[in-house]
Amino acid sequence: MQPVLEINTPDGFDLWPVAKAEPFGFLPLSGELSSAEVGTAVMRIAGCNDVDPDGDRPPRPVDPLDSFLHGLLTFDNVFAAGGLRVTDNSTGITFLPGCCDGLEDWRDWHRLVDSGGLLGFGHDPVSPVAERLGDTVRLTVNAEQSDSPVIELSLTELRHLLAGAERDLADFLALTAHWLLEHLPGHWAPVTTALARALDLPALAISQEK
Repeated sequence: MQPVLEINTPDGFDLWPVAKAEPFGFLPLSGELSSAEVGTAVMRIAGCNDVDPDGDRPPRPVDPLDSFLHGLLTFDNVFAAGGLRVTDNSTGITFLPGCCDGLEDWRDWHRLVDSGGLLGFGHDPVSPVAERLGDTVRLTVNAEQSDSPVIELSLTELRHLLAGAERDLADFLALTAHWLLEHLPGHWAPVTTALARALDLPALAISQEK
């Protein structure tokens, strides 16, 4: 299980260094990313929230950097396209995040483990679904297909995988905090806080990384 960010690198982005990536591919988040990959991840999460202000939100600043970060720093609920990717190494089957999935909701998996029920991550034509069946969790790659590949995990296995995914996210956030000190030092505090919210991690976990 890996926390992954769906990547869509816009042409001509020059606010900070980023790595080239395949559009709509997935970037696994961890503490092992290169500096350029961290830049790509920060760019993508900020881009997910780069929406013109409405309601009570303040207007966009004129400065290009402040304008690009504006949504990330002013939305009450921030979004990070992606989710948790699960690969069965014995069969090669991979369960991918769907179009309605976001990393900010990754803790819903814990509620599935604890309370049961079903989690849907997308809709037609591809609908990944996770469902608890007793002491087993079944991951259906595409519920729109009657013969869809599935991955089955015990609750114990899934809890272990979720703990690993949380460590990866925390390590990524700590790495990003250091990256921000080098590349966006004037925005360190608000951006680290916003990224913690986007990944549903405690801000306190990164406040000591400065």
